[in-house]
Amino acid sequence: MRFNGRHAWKALGLAGAVGVAAGGVLVARAERQRRAYTPDEVRDRLHTRYAQASAAADRTTVDLVEVKPPLRQRLSRRLRRRR
Repeated sequence: MRFNGRHAWKALGLAGAVGVAAGGVLVARAERQRRAYTPDEVRDRLHTRYAQASAAADRTTVDLVEVKPPLRQRLSRRLRRRR
């Protein structure tokens, strides 16, 4: 049996179809797991995630530094002063 271009395209198409099917299976599984939570469990998880995020945000400090204006703006200011 010879392996020619037609067989390669068929194999590639079959591999693509298998990949799409596998992706659909993963999406369906994730959807089933997501729907398995009760509303109270979802609420508790959201409250926990919010508390973790706000605690992390409280620990983070940002140092503000002065930003130089762009070159174009600096040049236009200097040219305005000369007029």
